[in-house]
Amino acid sequence: MSSNNETSFQKKIDAEIKIEPKDWMPDKYRSHLIRQISQHAHSEVIGMQPEGNWITRAPSLRAKMVLIAKVQDEAGHGLYLYSATETLGITRDELISQLHTGEAKYSNIFNYPTLSWADIGAIGWLVDGAAIVNQISLQRTSYGPYARSMVRICKEESFHQRQGYQIMMTLTQGSHEQKAMAQDALDRFWWPSLMMFGPHDAESAHSAQSMKWKIKRQSNDELR
Repeated sequence: MSSNNETSFQKKIDAEIKIEPKDWMPDKYRSHLIRQISQHAHSEVIGMQPEGNWITRAPSLRAKMVLIAKVQDEAGHGLYLYSATETLGITRDELISQLHTGEAKYSNIFNYPTLSWADIGAIGWLVDGAAIVNQISLQRTSYGPYARSMVRICKEESFHQRQGYQIMMTLTQGSHEQKAMAQDALDRFWWPSLMMFGPHDAESAHSAQSMKWKIKRQSNDELR
């Protein structure tokens, strides 16, 4: 019976039919989604922290307002993604517990310190830019709730990237010290931003199966 279920499941995937919460799915598909979507949710919530730390130090009232709006968006993204993960039969408390114990991961880029206001620009331009490349692809992921959450998240991330680009452009038109600040932030965040796409395909433990199930629609190397 399980073999028949798996065959019909793969046929739906191949036919580009979304998998919904009440549909039959292999246990490994479910666990793979829980791992990936919860990691995405945790990254949104952890990513608020280095930026939230700069709200009181933003250089103008407008910059404060824009940064507050961005941090608020990221809280919303975390909520959308936790809700999508809960449709797979795991509770919010379990997800948060996994984050606290280290069982669940989040994007390592948020462990890098934000040393200057230019870092907020580099994060918006480079880090959110890398996120958009990945998330546009995920709008076509095979699991319905995940794909639908990505539509709104991508629209809001485009605002985040524009915010970061504007900060960097403003600094590059400023004083020698401001230009140096922008260059330093760019230098420090360039490689970590590329690493957001994960390891090379040949070194990735989950990529091949994820591509077969169309959880991922493009490989790490293609995205990079």
